[in-house]
Amino acid sequence: MCKDCGCSLHTHDHNHDHAHNHEHPTLKEAKTIDVIEKILSENDKEAAHNREHLDEHGILCINLMSSPGAGKTTLLENTIKKSDLKIGVVEGDLETNRDADRIIKAGAKAHQITTGQACHLDAFMVHSGLHELPLDELNLVFIENVGNLVCPASYDVGAHLNVVLLSTPEGSDKIAKYPVMFRAADLVIITKSSVKEFFNFDTAQAAKELHKLNPKADIIELDSVKGDGFEKWLNYLKFKMELR
Repeated sequence: MCKDCGCSLHTHDHNHDHAHNHEHPTLKEAKTIDVIEKILSENDKEAAHNREHLDEHGILCINLMSSPGAGKTTLLENTIKKSDLKIGVVEGDLETNRDADRIIKAGAKAHQITTGQACHLDAFMVHSGLHELPLDELNLVFIENVGNLVCPASYDVGAHLNVVLLSTPEGSDKIAKYPVMFRAADLVIITKSSVKEFFNFDTAQAAKELHKLNPKADIIELDSVKGDGFEKWLNYLKFKMELR
């Protein structure tokens, strides 16, 4: 994973019931932490600017995050086809324009950002992507973040809401395993619900784990391909847009 997330830093914050000596951070480690804090601070300023830009256009912006293959692009394709919303999408992937091509084919505006080796989008990348969309023609923008359940949660990209997808083949234990991501979520969508019986996915347990970490998060179960529960997602979008 990319170094500017701090992924390569070793953190030592667990409790001990025994005594032993702790080494203090080296000068190199301290400088690395300072650099990361500066990067995040600058990113947060740019994220605030992105939100101001979106607010000026009356646009609701949603940051979609998940592991690879959880169904973000399929969710977007069906949202475009089954709603009358004016949607634009900033796509993030390490390589290829395939997801942006799918979104355009579904009938929405899209701009692809290829990050190379970066495991997330940041506010600066999103800023450049927003300027490639016809914002005056849109009322909803999705940021489809790079498939990753770790780093994207650490970067504010300027969205108004964070939506995290969890597919049933991944297992209902992922919420407890990746708490930072799910603490950042305003909504968790359990996708591929039609096959959950084949993977022993426990929806009730997933909801319980989620609300331990994040009592305010909403949760929706759906299948984007078969359409099961999809109306709940569309109603959620309409409700959030009406609030704005």
